[in-house]
Amino acid sequence: MEETELIQLAKQGDLTAFNRLIAENQTRLFNTAFRIMGDSSDAADATQEALISAFRKLHSYRGGSFKAWLSRIVTNACYDELRRRKRRPAVSMDDLGSETLQPDETGNGFLPSSQEGPEAAAMRGELADAIQDCLDGLPDEFRVVAVLADVQGYGYQEVAQVVGKPLGTIKSRLARARARLRDCLQAYGELLPASLRLNNEAQA
Repeated sequence: MEETELIQLAKQGDLTAFNRLIAENQTRLFNTAFRIMGDSSDAADATQEALISAFRKLHSYRGGSFKAWLSRIVTNACYDELRRRKRRPAVSMDDLGSETLQPDETGNGFLPSSQEGPEAAAMRGELADAIQDCLDGLPDEFRVVAVLADVQGYGYQEVAQVVGKPLGTIKSRLARARARLRDCLQAYGELLPASLRLNNEAQA
């Protein structure tokens, strides 16, 4: 069944159709929330809240990229939680899990590897932690566009649709986010792929 048909059925209250739509997007949505929030528990909460909200607001969907529409709801849920954090900051945050990580088959998430040695797996896990650490250091509005464009692979126009900002604003924020990430990751130079280390050394 086509996505448009599933959407029409879901708008009529068909929960099975809605669940099929979500099944095709939930990994991407969770990974977006995880990269924005930096914590799997918070990401799960934000994703669950967003999916409930999406079902209730489905009547407001007027066409266009359904993936981007869902991502905007998840992103807004993350923004809401980040604002709550600022009003009521946590005493501490749990560290990322100790499992080593690698991109999954979609290129969106990270899963334990069974095809690499312990040293390579450890390096990959440390790099994933370093990237998340640098993402966490970005202002919220920079982190969101970096996650959407560079982690999830959205085009500029899709990011603009998700964030609800003009294209020029998205390009400006993304350029500044990338510059900050590049500067931050230089401190983790030994974890970077050889080609990036060579580029950094050449620039130095």
